[in-house]
Amino acid sequence: LILIGGFVQLLAGFLAFRKYDHLGGVAFLTFSALWSSYGATRVLCAAPVSGHLLDIGPGNTEGFTAGSVAFLVLNAFLIILASSFNVVLLCLTLAMELLAICFLLFTLENLPLPFEIVVLSTLSIICFYGATASLANCMFGKDLLVMGPPLLTVQSSKKDREDPLPCVCPKSHLTSGLRTIAELLNTGAVCGVPTDTVYALAASCKHPQAIEKVYRIKDRPQEKPICIFISNLEQLRAAAPPISPLLWEFMENVYPGGIGCIIRKGEWLKKLGVGAGYSRVGTQDSIMIRVPDLTVLVHLIDMTGPLAITSANPSGEVDSTHHDMVISRLGHKLEGVLCDGESDEVVASTVVNCTKIDESGITIVREGCIPAGKVMQIFERVKNR
Repeated sequence: LILIGGFVQLLAGFLAFRKYDHLGGVAFLTFSALWSSYGATRVLCAAPVSGHLLDIGPGNTEGFTAGSVAFLVLNAFLIILASSFNVVLLCLTLAMELLAICFLLFTLENLPLPFEIVVLSTLSIICFYGATASLANCMFGKDLLVMGPPLLTVQSSKKDREDPLPCVCPKSHLTSGLRTIAELLNTGAVCGVPTDTVYALAASCKHPQAIEKVYRIKDRPQEKPICIFISNLEQLRAAAPPISPLLWEFMENVYPGGIGCIIRKGEWLKKLGVGAGYSRVGTQDSIMIRVPDLTVLVHLIDMTGPLAITSANPSGEVDSTHHDMVISRLGHKLEGVLCDGESDEVVASTVVNCTKIDESGITIVREGCIPAGKVMQIFERVKNR
């Protein structure tokens, strides 16, 4: 139980850092260290006398006492910070402070058993509720279980409130916001946009200089191709690419969604609306095309035509899962960011090579939000039909 509890707290800290929640990351890493230290010390010292691995007694408690005091001081700072987030996190840090007190009393051989039981029971209840509430609210995208408001709010100065954002940042649910980003893209700008996976950088395929700018913004190697997004499969049919019935059937089963298909490139792309950006998307022989399953992005593509798309993060870094991450990391290099809150996924799309689908089937180039096994199941079902 000690190992499991410490590992769970460590995992929670790692996930918090992945979400750029630095307070949550530091808090849970501290909790992991405190829980593991207290639990291990408590169990090892509770062993029979002949099997003691640790011997806390008069004259040799200084190190343990100093450690527990350090946890008390560090957690006190976390309590102050947690009060500016929500009530559940505040209660969790308060419970951990009581646990640190238990640790201190235990090293001084003055820990009342009823107090320890109450503290551990309270901690268990708070952890169970907090984990359940976080999971439920994340899954359903709404506050089904209350986490509580922040008790402390930091009032920014008038100057801070008036500081302009580094680029235009309209809201995705406003028609005017969508039009603003569409106008920017149509004039050759590069903008951050939400997708059905993670946030992406978008440039109009009509403006090759905008696609070149995407490479500079991301510091992306030139040999890495950029894919294109279209709004629906009928657009592709109208361009009449030389695609086999098997490939059409496969794409009908995976579009719209988080699977991108690499197909053979050709002049038909110009009928699709790629235009002057033909040589700057895909490779010399192939192109990855995806139809996203996100209404706001589909409407945007209908207003701009096909978009050259790549993830909105500096090359080699983690994907952006919130518009704030795009703004803080790349906003000073972009003309606009369409703000849509948390992304639907934490990883990018799955990429499938379909260039030899009739001869040897498909191959998974990159496994993303859609598991490779599920993709192969879809293909086998389509092929057998």
